[in-house]
Amino acid sequence: MKTDRVAVIGSGPAGLMAAEVLSEAGVGVDVYEAMPSAGRKFLMAGKSGLNISHTGSEHDFLMRYHDYSGLFPDYIGSFGPDQVTAWMEDLGMPAHVGPTGRIFPESMKASPLLRAWLRRLADRGVDLHLKHRWTGWTPEGGLAFATPEGAVTVQPAATVFALGGGSWRRLGSDGGWAELFAAAEIPVAPFRPSNCGFTVDWSERMRDQFAGAPVKGVRLSVNLAAGGQETREEFAVTARGVESGGVYTLSALLRDAIEANGTATLWLDLLPDMDAGEIARRLTAAPAKQSLSNRLRKALNLTGVKTALLYECADREALNDPARAAEAIKALPLVLTGTVPLDEAISTAGGVTWDALDEGLMLKAKPGHFCAGEMIAWDAPTGGYLITACMATGRAAGGGVLKLLTC
Repeated sequence: MKTDRVAVIGSGPAGLMAAEVLSEAGVGVDVYEAMPSAGRKFLMAGKSGLNISHTGSEHDFLMRYHDYSGLFPDYIGSFGPDQVTAWMEDLGMPAHVGPTGRIFPESMKASPLLRAWLRRLADRGVDLHLKHRWTGWTPEGGLAFATPEGAVTVQPAATVFALGGGSWRRLGSDGGWAELFAAAEIPVAPFRPSNCGFTVDWSERMRDQFAGAPVKGVRLSVNLAAGGQETREEFAVTARGVESGGVYTLSALLRDAIEANGTATLWLDLLPDMDAGEIARRLTAAPAKQSLSNRLRKALNLTGVKTALLYECADREALNDPARAAEAIKALPLVLTGTVPLDEAISTAGGVTWDALDEGLMLKAKPGHFCAGEMIAWDAPTGGYLITACMATGRAAGGGVLKLLTC
């Protein structure tokens, strides 16, 4: 069926934002979604509070992204934190800024925001087609979909692909589109886990006693001598390794190190508010007859999972020397042996390469077809950066379609 409407494939924030730009301009839009409901990953992201963006200068904001082209700043510059906040308020959802600069809807929930967004799109004539899984192009260049009622083909005026990355298969983001793109000779970089957990060869005691324990009041770093990165966030110990918080923030560098060397070292500062000299002084002043555990507890208030990590990763004999113990507490090497499976990552790097797209995010190999969101090869930590970039590239793709249609 040939139509003068635009097809948007994927109902996450990238696809819905492309639909918004187009419908606001009076263009008819059909949104196709493989799952039984819209925005499932968006809703999951907001399960404990929808962190939709992050405050900060444009430069600082952009520095949180990895693997982007020279045009990426233009997209974020056109729809960054200020624009996201104004957009939410226009939907009747005022913003709330948390103590660390994270931006949330005032309600903290994703579902009211998504409902208001879908309602506005419907009022503008956007049609949502659920349980429509894109299966490729027809010989005539149209779009083929598998539906419960059978195969459906559409030949729209233009298409925006917003199919997500390669994680969270159960929410619809399975990366299956990559094979279809590769078969059409569209360059696609392999998916890699991002914002993910890592494996550690824990001792049996560590696994049995501390799996699930949060590690608070620490500083994490990776490869600082070579211009790496550090963060002061908590993280969690798991039965197979570490995850959450600061581990996700540093995940891209840790992943790259594992891919290059087979392992990566995550450096832990267990007492970031105390320098090594003060730590050594306090340990030296502790009664020698006390056990090491008691000295750590009474002199430094170091207990529980922090003490367990110290015993796990440091030379136990060295801990009896105050100076060497202080060095270990301030720079404890935790060796990571791998990443968790791709589907368990919060997001993925990889996808359609930037050189496959023009400045309007149209595929050079397939004029009239555009890409947006996580299916493009950029990478970012959690903290609002992921959703903002999805929305920003969705707007850019929608703008690219408008430019094409008016030429």
